[in-house]
Amino acid sequence: MRKSNLSAVGISSLLVIFAVLCLAVFALLSVSTVQAQKRLADSSREAVTGYYRADCEAEEILASLRGGELPEGVTQNGDVFTYACRISDTQMLAVSVKLRGNQYTILQWQAVSTADWETEDKLPVWGG
Repeated sequence: MRKSNLSAVGISSLLVIFAVLCLAVFALLSVSTVQAQKRLADSSREAVTGYYRADCEAEEILASLRGGELPEGVTQNGDVFTYACRISDTQMLAVSVKLRGNQYTILQWQAVSTADWETEDKLPVWGG
């Protein structure tokens, strides 16, 4: 009788230990997921903030152009004005505007990459 009672206590203890270990693993996975989501949200916030900061700066330059001023950094080719505003270290907002009196036409308002791009010629394919 005594022996079966001890084995019942041992099995229940093992089940409790296993459940605690499972909960600990799930808690660690949850913490790592939350940290990854926070990093993603922070980088997304930085990207959006940078874009709208550059957009606001580009709008101010456009307003100056419409007011008859030629701000620094703006190039003119006939009635087409071109300038760029920094979004981040690797992106610029490129703007081209055609002005005729009070009328203007936006030819380009685009985020472009300024990072160096290098082609990768080799693929890690087994040659046989």
